[in-house]
Amino acid sequence: MRVVVAMSGGVDSAVAAARMVDAGHEVVGVHLALSQNAATLRESARGCCTIEDAGDARRVADVLGIPFYVWDLAARFREEVVEDFLSEYAAGRTPNPCVRCNERIKFAALLDKAVALGFDAVATGHYAQVVERPEGRRELHRAVDPRKDQSYVLGVLDEGQLSRSFFPLGDTTKPQIREEAQARGFYVASKPDSHDICFIPDGDTRGFLSGSLGEQPGDLVDTEGRVVGSHSGAYGFTVGQRRGLGLDRGALDGEPRFVVGVEARTNTVVIGTRDLLGVDAIVGGHARWCGPAPDGVAKVGAQLRAHGEEYPATAWADGDTVHVRLAERARGVAPGQSVVLYAGTRVIGSATIHKAFAAPASP
Repeated sequence: MRVVVAMSGGVDSAVAAARMVDAGHEVVGVHLALSQNAATLRESARGCCTIEDAGDARRVADVLGIPFYVWDLAARFREEVVEDFLSEYAAGRTPNPCVRCNERIKFAALLDKAVALGFDAVATGHYAQVVERPEGRRELHRAVDPRKDQSYVLGVLDEGQLSRSFFPLGDTTKPQIREEAQARGFYVASKPDSHDICFIPDGDTRGFLSGSLGEQPGDLVDTEGRVVGSHSGAYGFTVGQRRGLGLDRGALDGEPRFVVGVEARTNTVVIGTRDLLGVDAIVGGHARWCGPAPDGVAKVGAQLRAHGEEYPATAWADGDTVHVRLAERARGVAPGQSVVLYAGTRVIGSATIHKAFAAPASP
């Protein structure tokens, strides 16, 4: 097969490219230029997609003897991921930009361009597994290394995208990948991993939002509507947050307070006690299925964060709406996050959370 390997300049995509070559595919390495102002050197271990990263990817391609190109997707990344990130926070929601990037850039823009150029598939360095069934259907599964498993952020792939995707690292642990890279003579074998949000290399999400959206002073209120503090922008808060609330604790009863709601329309942040955070009912939209959608009510595992725990649950679909009932309550579930559904290690699909609440007790 003719395969494009997305090469970020890190160790994972380097080994992914090498394994696709070893498997006998005709491989071309592609580095995605996603920043419109890429720095010459990395500012920290958090970011990626710099000119230096492109150079690291090119050196690996040279070692492997494969063609290498840089594809400029910066404008589309800005529109589809960064602007979406800002608009979601401005609306009082908490998005996951890695999920959005996989959906709209790596397995839409990149894959579409690759197919248009005559390639058969795209491979990446994500830690996940594709299992091909005897009837030819492909399934997305968790990686064998639970600490590195990235199936959650891939839960937005539909069946057609999955049929053209390879994840060569899913059967290997991260230490083994570094050892393999060292044995292959890759310069990036000991390169630090990037962390958090790639377009916020300093990790200061609130600072990034403030610089982009401007200060918008508003009130912190309790669940009775009493003003207990102030803020410089409701977009800087998310459900479940405890730190950085700026409360006058002398005016409280000493019990910790958390964000329990963000009301963008009134620019108000609602705080409350820990017990108000527990939810067991989730309604989501923008359903994405990695295979057939659930038929009726299905027993599933539900994961609510990229590296969060999996909750036993039941789920059913109603068109583009997905309903999930957790067997136990979860805390800090915010609109805008993704809920990803599993059957064992298999990813069933995902939805974007619209609301989460404590379901009324059965009579």
